[in-house]
Amino acid sequence: MKQYKFINVTMVTLFLLMLGMFAACSDDVNVGNKVDEGNYETSDKVAGYLIGADGKKSTTYAEFRDAADISLYLALNKNATQAVSATLKFDASVLERYNTAHGTNYALFPQASVSFASAGAVSVANGAIKSDAAVVSVVSDGTLNPETTYVIPVSTDLNNGDILLGEESTLLIFVKDLSQIPTADKASGIKIISCMEVNDTNPLNNLCFTLQDSGKPLVDILILFSGNVNYDETTGRVYNYNNPNVQHLLDNREKYLKPLQDRGIKVVLGILGNHDRSGVANLSKETAQAFAQELKAVCDAYNLDGIFWDDEYSSYISPPPPGFVSPSSAAAARLCYECKQAMPDKLMCAYVYGLTRNFPSVDGVQPGDFVDWGIHDYGGSSDLSGNYPGLPKSGMALYSQEFAQGRTTSEANLRRLRNDGYGGNMIFAMDPFRSNFNSSQLPAMQRMARVLYDEELVYDGQPYAKDW
Repeated sequence: MKQYKFINVTMVTLFLLMLGMFAACSDDVNVGNKVDEGNYETSDKVAGYLIGADGKKSTTYAEFRDAADISLYLALNKNATQAVSATLKFDASVLERYNTAHGTNYALFPQASVSFASAGAVSVANGAIKSDAAVVSVVSDGTLNPETTYVIPVSTDLNNGDILLGEESTLLIFVKDLSQIPTADKASGIKIISCMEVNDTNPLNNLCFTLQDSGKPLVDILILFSGNVNYDETTGRVYNYNNPNVQHLLDNREKYLKPLQDRGIKVVLGILGNHDRSGVANLSKETAQAFAQELKAVCDAYNLDGIFWDDEYSSYISPPPPGFVSPSSAAAARLCYECKQAMPDKLMCAYVYGLTRNFPSVDGVQPGDFVDWGIHDYGGSSDLSGNYPGLPKSGMALYSQEFAQGRTTSEANLRRLRNDGYGGNMIFAMDPFRSNFNSSQLPAMQRMARVLYDEELVYDGQPYAKDW
């Protein structure tokens, strides 16, 4: 965030450790072939593809406790010229191809715990463009690791109808069985995103604030502000660097991060520039693919739930050297897209600032398919459909607040956020030890609890000091 810069970031022993850890992750990513829907527009044939309830093609993500019903849809690129009928089925070969193409090793969800309503039958009426929901039911068998992402691979067999079914008629459902972990989800569905300046503040402070009736934590997502994208002039390699404060939290995740996740709070790593030539908006395709693999290794190693993209503090060079391109929203979108390709089960959050403020499509894929959250800069309130086409309102965070400077938002703004169907609100630099806590921060969070959740806020009065 632009109010808090990362300073005194040097190449220290931690970098050498990280470099060794991730050296094997520097190979380019083969992202595979995507179906080009543009080609369908010039064909007489209608093309079909699978989407999840979130509207995303090829992959969707679901968490469940005990059991869940997951809705899929057979969608067409234009209205059907005749009735279409097809069958969805569990198809392990779809995951095998994905793992091979992306260098991943996602595990199959147990097929015995999956069932398809109506034996997987799905149909699109003549003249329609999408089927009714095809329900995939899953149940917990009590053996799955809640920290592991499993995959239900689905393919489509065409029974009747004059349509084309290509690679996009398959879909991977990435799932986590969280039966043993509470959820932070509240009835209104609105998420509170706490972007925390961890140079100064213990992230465990997010546990201090709960809702009186439900007992749920106020915060849903924590962003560790912030890790960096760095450039190594010796090797010519772009890599992830985390300053000693961030790295300490990662290295001691059992103490500082796991308690949050055990309460249902997602933990996301911020990534922004660090005063050298590299940034989130100037990597070439090949460099972005390699960096995406490194960030996947970081997320896997520390069980993180995603990445927050912030285009700040880079010293972009013109003309761009090898491995880089001129800074652009297109390059920022490419990096976010490649990370989503490498880890579809992780959250991708874009800060509406700099060159991450809006994204174009990448390889024919609209931003709503690879961005989970668009998070406004402080006070921003506009709908983000034009910034990230395809992103639903549920993925838009409005009226962000800067607690360090006492920049909070009004009850009227929060009410508008809720009434108009938007999905989140971000707070930056919450810290119970700051002098304005009682006068500004606490009243702001009490207001959020009342307006967004119809509950009173409970502050336990036992804040966590920075102890490292």
